Amino acid sequence: MNIIDRTAEEDFTKARNKALFNEIQHFLSPEEVSLISLNDVKQLLKPTAETYVGMKVVPIEKIVGSEGRYNDFDNHFFPKSSHLRNRWQHVDEAAIKDIILPPIKVYEISGLYFVRDGNHRVSVAKSRGTEFIDAEVVSLQSEIKLNNPENLKDIVKQIINYEKRLFYSETGFGDITDYWCLDFSRTGRYDVIYNHILTHKYYMNQGKEDEVSMEDAISSWFNTVYLPIVTSVRKCHILHKFPKRTLADLYVWIVRYWDSLKHTFGDNVSIDLAVQNFGKFYKIPFYKKFKNFINRIILRKAISANSADNYIKLDD
Repeated sequence: MNIIDRTAEEDFTKARNKALFNEIQHFLSPEEVSLISLNDVKQLLKPTAETYVGMKVVPIEKIVGSEGRYNDFDNHFFPKSSHLRNRWQHVDEAAIKDIILPPIKVYEISGLYFVRDGNHRVSVAKSRGTEFIDAEVVSLQSEIKLNNPENLKDIVKQIINYEKRLFYSETGFGDITDYWCLDFSRTGRYDVIYNHILTHKYYMNQGKEDEVSMEDAISSWFNTVYLPIVTSVRKCHILHKFPKRTLADLYVWIVRYWDSLKHTFGDNVSIDLAVQNFGKFYKIPFYKKFKNFINRIILRKAISANSADNYIKLDD
């Protein structure tokens, strides 16, 4: 074995060990070290168009995910499996010898890049501290711009923050209600709230000659619909049963549950009763949470083992 082969072997071992250490550090939350899937991001951002951009020099730090190989690398593009060794080391050897490889292919969305072809080249480049790489770019159009995320969870947070800013700006909700903590843990919920307000406005207009203003509708919805429900949630002490969820999350869920109860049992079902029953029947017992966690680990290992067994061609 010559010095270049040994260097490439050592480089892969170092990169693989970093992936292992990263996984150990996040043993209780493995999703935080998963490489971001382009499909997951597309489902969140719902791009409106696709444009061929052509050749560009792309900052390595802006490459945060992959279209198809997101199970093979961690969120820092370190290799997660030894079956990547041969291809990875060949790419690393080319880098050591200053051999110019073909440009990678990427999708760009919201200022971030996702690899279509060239995952090993990106992994080697990141491991070697390379700052830029040649890429053939296809852009997916979205109005949201994202900062460098560590994982999909970070992207979700950034999208929620964007949706909140947009909702508060376009409706004047904060100025009208003096309530600035209408927060959610999932995307798309501010559209739900806006539709609730429009529905409330529709019923307020029934039997009136003059149109109820949006400002009055927001104020009325907040004081007669939202506040009574979240007040009941606080009174029934159920928020702690739903870790990482917010009062506004529970509002949305409880409204749906309350409507289903009224559809079944009539309009006399009180909000307090709906909240109490929701907290009783929809909480996740600890043993189920633990079981789900174990099942995720087993499934992940099974997927990794299956990938290794069926790995025939070392493509990129």
